[in-house]
Amino acid sequence: MSLKTLRRKFLQTRLIWKLMISYGAVIVIGLTTMALAAESVAPASFERHMMGMRTMMGQIGPGMQQLEADLFTNYRAAITEALLLAAGVALVTAVVVSIFVSRRVVTPIHEMMQASHHIAAGHYHERVNVTGEDELGQLAHSFNQMVSTLEKTETMRRELMANVAHELRTPLSSIKGYMEGLVDGVLPAQAETYQQVYREADRLQRLVNDLQELSRVEARAFDFNRQRVTLSELIRQISARLRPQFEEKGVILNLNLPTVLPPVLADEDRICQVLTNLMGNAPQYTPGGGQVAVAAEVTNGPHQLPNGDTLAGRQVVVTFKDNGLGIAAEHLPHLFTRFYRIDKSRSRAGGGSGIGLTIARHLVEAHGGKIWVKSAGEGNGSEFGFSLPLA
Repeated sequence: MSLKTLRRKFLQTRLIWKLMISYGAVIVIGLTTMALAAESVAPASFERHMMGMRTMMGQIGPGMQQLEADLFTNYRAAITEALLLAAGVALVTAVVVSIFVSRRVVTPIHEMMQASHHIAAGHYHERVNVTGEDELGQLAHSFNQMVSTLEKTETMRRELMANVAHELRTPLSSIKGYMEGLVDGVLPAQAETYQQVYREADRLQRLVNDLQELSRVEARAFDFNRQRVTLSELIRQISARLRPQFEEKGVILNLNLPTVLPPVLADEDRICQVLTNLMGNAPQYTPGGGQVAVAAEVTNGPHQLPNGDTLAGRQVVVTFKDNGLGIAAEHLPHLFTRFYRIDKSRSRAGGGSGIGLTIARHLVEAHGGKIWVKSAGEGNGSEFGFSLPLA
């Protein structure tokens, strides 16, 4: 590597030298300008001053001419000394200021550089000090926000891997147990045993399909076939299909739908998926003899939602209200998080994969709507709802 390349690389990697060189360049340009101005202006100014003295003193002789020459020489020497003194003071000041400024600038940048190296190595707890509200302070604040987001993302990734492993382990363990029983002759080779194995394999397949669907909706890797859809008709179709589940559980399903409901612009299959998920969850958490009310209405103008959001414009709001088990307040903000379960000890076989609400949230938001849940607490029932803008 040549000396020129080393010099350029050194200057490019040291901010203090960049500042010193920039300050020095400004000082040199300023002093050069002052020197040229003094050189061009000083003789004429001195000559005008001496002409006034000649007028007052009359005719001058050789002695006076020599005196003028000496005065002009001393005058120029004084200007030169003043410029040199100013140059020295300016250079010293430039060095001090560049060191001070570079430290003020370089220190937080150096901290962020060191923190970024630690973050790249997987240490997401690193943070930098916010020393002010200027651009560097704002940069440090944004850096800390970015690190917090990365830390949360990494935590979610680890939780997702653990949850997926747990979800897959249960049916695989069951299938392995049945097969070992068949091989050892402990379990009879009967249709009932094979049905158990088939149910576990089917459960495993549903889980894999749910994970694949979740991956697509979170990445928005799907196309919508948007068309004018009347939600009241879809609700009636889904309720007719799910009514046997309600009757088997002894739960009453009531539909409170208007005669005429304006259409929305949506993908019919995706909205059916949302309706099936929300309506299908209701009888699972409502005891026998309970009721589930499905309602739809059109809101005009600003409309306050139970979660604090506000709907603007005309939208169709669909709600699913039950008088079942209810939900504690601490669980409400997390219900649409993937794999989140209220009862951690409850069997997965009895409560699905735990990602249906997450898929529903992404589908509703992809249509430009909102989804929410509210409950007065355990034993007081719950209400799920979503909104879609009118076509």
